Amino acid sequence: MKTTDMMSLLAGEVLDEDIELSLSELCRACQLPAERIFELVEEGVVDPLGRDPRQWRFQAFSIRRVRCAHRLEQDLGVNAAGAALALDLLEELERLHVRLQRLES
Repeated sequence: MKTTDMMSLLAGEVLDEDIELSLSELCRACQLPAERIFELVEEGVVDPLGRDPRQWRFQAFSIRRVRCAHRLEQDLGVNAAGAALALDLLEELERLHVRLQRLES
């Protein structure tokens, strides 16, 4: 990944959803150790592309999910499994809201 792309991601801007990150890039963007990302992968918070952790690639939206899961754990004491469930439910709620807006238009 280019440095300018990484800086945009660190600043919270995702300019291109097609951007993929390595494990180390995701760790840097979220300021978390790889062991923590492994736990979040195991609980389904994020799904890497590839089987071998050395070759894992993460879609750009993984940054948002990892950061949100970390906040849920830190602020509310939710465990990783609970954070994964909460994120899935929040995303479903967002999809339903968008669908409702389209139907009302």
